[in-house]
Formats: sequence, structure tokens, C-alpha cells
Amino acid sequence: MRGNYTDVFHVKREIRELLHLAHRSDWDAARVDGIYRTLTRGATFAEAGFVHASYADQLARVAEFVYSDDGGELCVLVLDADAIRAAGVRVIDEDGGDGELFPHIYGALRAEWVTATD
Repeated sequence: MRGNYTDVFHVKREIRELLHLAHRSDWDAARVDGIYRTLTRGATFAEAGFVHASYADQLARVAEFVYSDDGGELCVLVLDADAIRAAGVRVIDEDGGDGELFPHIYGALRAEWVTATD
């Protein structure tokens, strides 16, 4: 048998929706511009090198950890992982620092990849 349980875990994760928490004002600007330029806590893509994303079961913890002291209005961007990959942008599950894997998107987010907001 080729692979291991970790490989199976990664395959299951890849088919799920990707989510990104954004300040509403940054997302509103991206809808006009077509590119989401301001990432987590005001960082730019050039500074971060990738876009932090989450799976649904991770989102509440990420919101608490990253934005608990932030008074700005937030929204959740629902991202089409297939469209992102089809554009040649890598989406890789990587360790968030405690062994848990989070999706990282290695390209600037295009507004067209956002299928819904909440």
C-alpha cells in the first residue's frame, strides 16, 4: 500500500472550502480593484509571501487568536480552491506553529476567486 494516513488526511482537506478573514473595508476595496491587497492584520502579500487561509473547523480559533483585539468590521471570504489552483497558484497545507495544518495560498487573491462573503 502506497502512502500513509497523513496522505489521506491531506487529500480530504484539499476538497474543502478555503476561508479567509478580512476587514470589510479591505474586501470592499478588492471588489473594486479586483485584487485583495491587504492581508491579515494589514500585512501585504509582498510582506507575508502567502495568504493565510483556514478550513471551516479552524475559523473561530483563528478569529479569536488573530483578531480578538481588533475593533474593525470583519467578513469571511469563501474561496474557490479549484479556481485558485487552476490559475497556477499553489495552495499548500502547512504547519501553523503547533502542528495543525492550515492552507497557505502562494499568490495574490483575485476577487473572482471569492464565491461568497459572510
